[in-house]
Amino acid sequence: MTKLNPLAEDLDHILAHTEGLWDELRGQRIFITGGTGFFGCWLLESFVWANETLNLDAEALVLSRNPDAFHKKAPHLASNASIAFHVGDVLDYESPKGSFSHVIHAATESSTRLNEENPLTMLDTIVQGTRHTLDFSIACGAKKFLLTSSGAVYGKQPPEISHLPEEYPGAPDPLIPSSAYGEGKRVAELLCAIYHKQHGLETKIARCFAFVGPYLPLDIHFAIGNFIADGLRGSAIEIKGDGTPYRSYLHAADLAIWLWTILLRGKTCQPYNVGSEDGRPLRDVAQVVSKAVGNSDVKMAGRPNNQPPLRYVPKTAPAKLDLGLRAFIGLEDAVDRTLKFHLKAR
Repeated sequence: MTKLNPLAEDLDHILAHTEGLWDELRGQRIFITGGTGFFGCWLLESFVWANETLNLDAEALVLSRNPDAFHKKAPHLASNASIAFHVGDVLDYESPKGSFSHVIHAATESSTRLNEENPLTMLDTIVQGTRHTLDFSIACGAKKFLLTSSGAVYGKQPPEISHLPEEYPGAPDPLIPSSAYGEGKRVAELLCAIYHKQHGLETKIARCFAFVGPYLPLDIHFAIGNFIADGLRGSAIEIKGDGTPYRSYLHAADLAIWLWTILLRGKTCQPYNVGSEDGRPLRDVAQVVSKAVGNSDVKMAGRPNNQPPLRYVPKTAPAKLDLGLRAFIGLEDAVDRTLKFHLKAR
């Protein structure tokens, strides 16, 4: 693997924290849905890096509706000999031939706009797509299945809870249509539990929170992505609200470490929160980006309303205690790495 890869530092970081895991994939075939999105790109980058560095002789088949578009986005991945594509939609794709040892189900619609405007499509994509992929996992003889779930399964985080633990019993309001994403992920987790009980499939659950890093879209609803886009344009960094909500951001390289570790070493049907515990108000996150790009102004569209701040920050005790995981890359370093990637790409 050439070190000309702009992600070489991040990929070496991933391999340093996962090297002992990869032998399980030696000579195996894995199947990945959602392999062309943000999560998927990092899974494929790290898979190829480990595959070539450790001579694993493993193969990945990636479900995609449009492989040609992905080839334009990431030609070095799309053309790699260890990666092939299976054309289809997660709702009804035809089962590929042959056996697969591991299945990673990372396909989902995370669009806030879709969740608001067409919640039925959101719900169907998550629930039916998960069941279809679980059925395929049984048919192809897979041993392990990873679901990328979401912290949205907890519903609104109470202001008195600084970090959400896995045992928190909250849930989205089922009478609000925009709860389709969170409720869909809850049903997807339930399906994992059912398929484990009925078929013995080792189902692993990663409840993912917020992230930053290369491949993160900079033009949709991710606040830190919007901040970075503003900074790269040289314009003022705009906070659309009052800057008080708390968020925490795990770097994408750490995300890859966590996902591979949960798939290969995580306990079956044990949900693991995936994210950083370093919660900060969005106004402080914007200042971190401002400092990284060099003195961009920070502007807030709203004013504090004297209400308890909204929070979306996980507690990650099971990942730490069971798997030895943590946020290895801090927020400031994560923002710097992301900016450097985009500047190199210009």
